[in-house]
Amino acid sequence: MNSPAVSIQPDPLIAADVARGVTRLLLRHDCVALAEVPLEGGRRADLMAIDSRGNIVIVEIKVSRADLLGDGKWTDYLAHCDRFFWAVPEGFDLRPFEQENFLPSRAGLIVADRYDAAVMREAATMPLPAPTRRKCTLAFARRAARRVIQILDPEAESGF
Repeated sequence: MNSPAVSIQPDPLIAADVARGVTRLLLRHDCVALAEVPLEGGRRADLMAIDSRGNIVIVEIKVSRADLLGDGKWTDYLAHCDRFFWAVPEGFDLRPFEQENFLPSRAGLIVADRYDAAVMREAATMPLPAPTRRKCTLAFARRAARRVIQILDPEAESGF
């Protein structure tokens, strides 16, 4: 007896999958990244990375068109980075990123899967003022150190 052909569709990518692929891409470019980084003003960057020269990159991940089109806060991130990228999963409709309200002359574009990513459009570099860079870099370093401490000693911050 013949069974009907079954088409198996891969699970849709979630933000964590895209973050993993983008983080690998950033590492290849000597950028170390942290996920879910709080910023001054109450915003939270999906990924923030620092390269060997101290340049700061923020990556905003979108996995649905509705989330992308409803995001009116993303320009707040520009005050915290030298370069800004959007990151989306493979198969995402890239046409909205060409619209002027998504600042294609400023914002880069990355397409990612669970294992890797590729830059589809480079981001423009807009150097941060020195005091802002220092503040962002210090906050990044302290957050990274706290995350390492929590891994090594989860009770450290609870006062034992």
